[in-house]
Amino acid sequence: MVRPSVSLLQPSPEDLSGCTTTLACLLTSYSPEGAEVRWEVDGREVTEGVLTSSEEKKSDRYSSSSTLTLSQKSWLKGELYSCKVIHHGHTQSQSLSRSWCEG
Repeated sequence: MVRPSVSLLQPSPEDLSGCTTTLACLLTSYSPEGAEVRWEVDGREVTEGVLTSSEEKKSDRYSSSSTLTLSQKSWLKGELYSCKVIHHGHTQSQSLSRSWCEG
């Protein structure tokens, strides 16, 4: 079993100045398939605005991605944004702080 490599991409400056903000969580090079992505804002799970791709197989490894799109108002309400990945009972997460992105 190979755990996914998880990367949480911060929004671009252009994204932050627009009407919506999108965060992307990339999962790469894992096996077997069956990784689940959950998004949390300040420790609370969110499902609205989440779009998760189906798992793609390359050689014997899988990859997938998930995005969280927020209105500017929702983005400004939260502080800590987390992408939580559950892969066959093992949980790992990546987080970013809104104030860090803006500072």
